[in-house]
Amino acid sequence: MAERSTAAVDVADSGDESLTAQAGEATADGVETQEKAGEDAENATTGAAQNTSTSSVPDVEPPELHSGHKLARRYRLEECVTRLDGFSSWRAVDEKLRRAVGVHLLHADHPRARPVLAAARSAALLPDPRFVQVLDAVEEDDLVYVVHEWLPDATELTTVFASGPLEPHEAHQLVSQVSQAMTAAHREGLAHLRLTPSSVLRTESGQYRIRGLAVMAALRGISSQQPQRVDTEAIGALLYAALTQRWPYEENAYGLSGLPKGVGLIAPDQVRAGVHRGLAELAMRALANNGATPSRQEQPCTTPEELSKAVAALPRIRPPEPSFATPAYQPAGYRRSQYATPPGHHGPGVPAHAVPAPPPPLQTRSGKMLKWTVAALLIAALGLGSWQLADVLINRSDRTDESNGTPQHTGGGGSGKKKKVPGKPLEIANRTEFTSGRQPMVPAKVPNSADKDPGTAWTTKAFYGYPNFGNLPEYRDGSGIVVDLGSAKKVSGFDVDLYRGGQTVEVLAADEAATSASALSDFPERLTELEKAGAKLKTTLDKPVRTRYVLIHITELAPDDQPDKYRGGISEIEITG
Repeated sequence: MAERSTAAVDVADSGDESLTAQAGEATADGVETQEKAGEDAENATTGAAQNTSTSSVPDVEPPELHSGHKLARRYRLEECVTRLDGFSSWRAVDEKLRRAVGVHLLHADHPRARPVLAAARSAALLPDPRFVQVLDAVEEDDLVYVVHEWLPDATELTTVFASGPLEPHEAHQLVSQVSQAMTAAHREGLAHLRLTPSSVLRTESGQYRIRGLAVMAALRGISSQQPQRVDTEAIGALLYAALTQRWPYEENAYGLSGLPKGVGLIAPDQVRAGVHRGLAELAMRALANNGATPSRQEQPCTTPEELSKAVAALPRIRPPEPSFATPAYQPAGYRRSQYATPPGHHGPGVPAHAVPAPPPPLQTRSGKMLKWTVAALLIAALGLGSWQLADVLINRSDRTDESNGTPQHTGGGGSGKKKKVPGKPLEIANRTEFTSGRQPMVPAKVPNSADKDPGTAWTTKAFYGYPNFGNLPEYRDGSGIVVDLGSAKKVSGFDVDLYRGGQTVEVLAADEAATSASALSDFPERLTELEKAGAKLKTTLDKPVRTRYVLIHITELAPDDQPDKYRGGISEIEITG
């Protein structure tokens, strides 16, 4: 009997193509030969590794499967990227959702099978977009397999580090995003314990994603009495490598050279000149061994939360200025010869044909008068032509309106154009929160959206990483406010004050006969196009619409007060008719 993780299946069946994932270079969840060597080196040298243990199991062969094999008649195995410690990792295709996924496989009777299932199901309950999501965890046909995202546009830090040290702003983004993500994970009781350059990915948009949360430690049989300390020191090692392109221990690992033997842990600025001082001190505080740190008098950071707060306390590190290529300087009047002069014909540096000099400008009084006369004639001609063109276009528009049977309202001095007249405010009977019927946002603040007080507002929760509500499947339809007018009325416009500019918003209406409206499909009438709006959204409709329900629909949020943090909301809603 197949046993499935309900939470994981809900994610996999959501159909959200934005969740297609995994780092398509050549590995799955950082499990590769190089990483195996890196693990040995790390466990032999890190202070935190003294608190970790790896359970030993008898030699167990991974399941013997082949490319093309299907799991659950859905996941087609494509390429085996790892066979190690009794499990194998594959790049596969989810044929139901038509997207690439990653799969870890091991025998159901493997000593680590149960811990792997438990870890995968726990990780699946953390829908944080900063982690590569677990999509399914299954025991079926004597096999246990875990399905996770596959990020084709992401690059492992092993590849990033191979090209050189990161500049300070990018290193700051790395340690900030990873420490914040691990803080959130530990609050839910989840640890990584295998946080290496192979398990952190950088996407094309500059976001960092962590793969293998809890699962990789379970696959390797790794446990720790101080999981927060282990993960914090691992983040410190990533920051150290980002600043110096060296692994902060004596052994080489992850394609990086280790430190000189016998000298111990040395500060990053002693390894490489020009290292950002604040980031270097943070790396040393996170890498503190036995409670001591060489970094002046600061206390060591022993949890991801302490490290995240220390990162936030740093002065702002500005991104590098963009460089623009400038042409080589050439003196005024200099003109390069089109062809080179053969040596010995005209002497060195003398062109074969002299370039004639331009005629001198008109300096006499008659010359100046001629210039001004020509300029005046040109301006007059342009003005006359523009006036005639505008007259032709207006006449053509009038003829088109008359042919369509549209009456023209002309008044004293009017242009003959029909003017939109804003209606009167309609009474709002009720307001409710639109949340796709899955997860509520902040229902208690809904009355603030139409209380005649611009200083109050209905606001969303804070989301991290992505403006489309954190790229979370339970908010894939966005959010907003549904306005109930009490009965079907003629709506001619609306005036909406948004919580802040930069949100992507549209206004929709339900059918005239609708007696209730809560799902997105209940609003077929589009009153405005979906577009990024400013602080105010005000429109008078060309043709009034009769409806009872109007949805102010937000699909993307605006940047908030921190990097990679997004929030939205509505301050005031007025419907006119």
